[in-house]
Amino acid sequence: MMQILPTPVASGGSCWEQQGSSMSQSAIEQRTLNKVAWRVLPLVVAAYFVANLDRSNISYAALQMNQDLHLSAEQFGQGAGLFSLTYLLLEIPSNLALERFGARLWIARIMITWGLISAGTAMVVGPVSFISLRLLLGAAEAGLVPGVLLYITYWFPNVLRGRAVAIFLVAAPISNVVSALLSVPLLGMDGFAGLHGWQWLLILEASPAVILGIVVALVMTNKPSDAKWLSAEERVWLQTRLDEEKIKSVGPKPSWWQTALKPKVMALALVYAGRNVGAFGITFFLPQIVRDLGLNTTEIGTVNSLSYLAAVIGMVLWARSSDRTGERRWHLTASLVVAAAGLAVAAWLGGSQWSLLALAIAGIGYYACPPGIFAITPSVLAPTEAAGGLAFINCFAQLGSIAGPYGAGWIKSETGSFQDAMYFMAAFSILAAIIAACIGVPDKAASTPTAAGGQAALPKLS
Repeated sequence: MMQILPTPVASGGSCWEQQGSSMSQSAIEQRTLNKVAWRVLPLVVAAYFVANLDRSNISYAALQMNQDLHLSAEQFGQGAGLFSLTYLLLEIPSNLALERFGARLWIARIMITWGLISAGTAMVVGPVSFISLRLLLGAAEAGLVPGVLLYITYWFPNVLRGRAVAIFLVAAPISNVVSALLSVPLLGMDGFAGLHGWQWLLILEASPAVILGIVVALVMTNKPSDAKWLSAEERVWLQTRLDEEKIKSVGPKPSWWQTALKPKVMALALVYAGRNVGAFGITFFLPQIVRDLGLNTTEIGTVNSLSYLAAVIGMVLWARSSDRTGERRWHLTASLVVAAAGLAVAAWLGGSQWSLLALAIAGIGYYACPPGIFAITPSVLAPTEAAGGLAFINCFAQLGSIAGPYGAGWIKSETGSFQDAMYFMAAFSILAAIIAACIGVPDKAASTPTAAGGQAALPKLS
């Protein structure tokens, strides 16, 4: 299992040390990077953890909320998916605002506003207000992930940036494990102080975002030159190292649309969007799918937490295998085939509880997919194109995040079961797998060693 944060060292060998690295292991380097890791990463990991919790907890709220508000599966899926519409539209403007106002204030603003809006979702009274609040929540949270990815480039040299991103990204599936365990007891508060259980769930799980936003505003540091917690010598070393890398990467920079129109970039964007159709459809409807198998609320939380835990472990092992072998394309393709097979088998098994195992296997495939995409992207683009390419792929993928929940909900409303909805999501995963198999990738993609001297569990972004 990947070490989540580096271990502070008193002497001899940094926790970030790499075998075969050209990076000199000087005392100041070890000391500086350890300080940066422990100061920067916990905040951004916590932010993404809470964001993912607030984004997906609506799936558990739906176990009670849909009946109370008379929401059909189609209306719920529409609201769940439309979150990604405003997120998509405001993602780039939000990143520009972060550069203008600084990461500390802008990330704090994102967290506080999304926390308040997420809590406000507890006050919805029907389909219109539900969909409206989901659109506002997407607008509030827009830019968090690309903003943090940009923020990481302010602090970590290229050779360590992939590992920092890996630590950041793993917060999402872990938050799903916690959400499954935490949401069920909160639903049990139904009737307390005159509120429904789903209302308590949304209010209480939103409060950490507001609190953490205040913490970010107080303690986050915008850039190394502002870091009073680094010595003058450490600030100079880190800023010099980062500036040298910027100078080396200077060159003609194509426009974002020129990068986006490259066949391999568009192919990766289509793969990610196809993956999101299934991944987000499952994320928002998994509790309802499991309930339809005859499980009670407590059993739903237990089963889903185990399913997401399996996905976390599978994602780490899958990416480690890809890094160890240097092979990317077939690892990516196989992850999508596994996801599709899991959903198809779960649909075929119908009401059998064996379908729970198939759904867990599908989750492993879906979570193993993004690391493969992010690992391939830098290998098919020039350094000056990588940032634009990644931004386009991430934005385009939001279309799948919209289509998946809405499509699954519409099919459930029309047919009365999730069986055909799972076939629908599996079909998009197969299409994504076919596209992935056709992408030409260098034979040996660069791997990112871990702190432990093995291979990183997640890809290098730059």
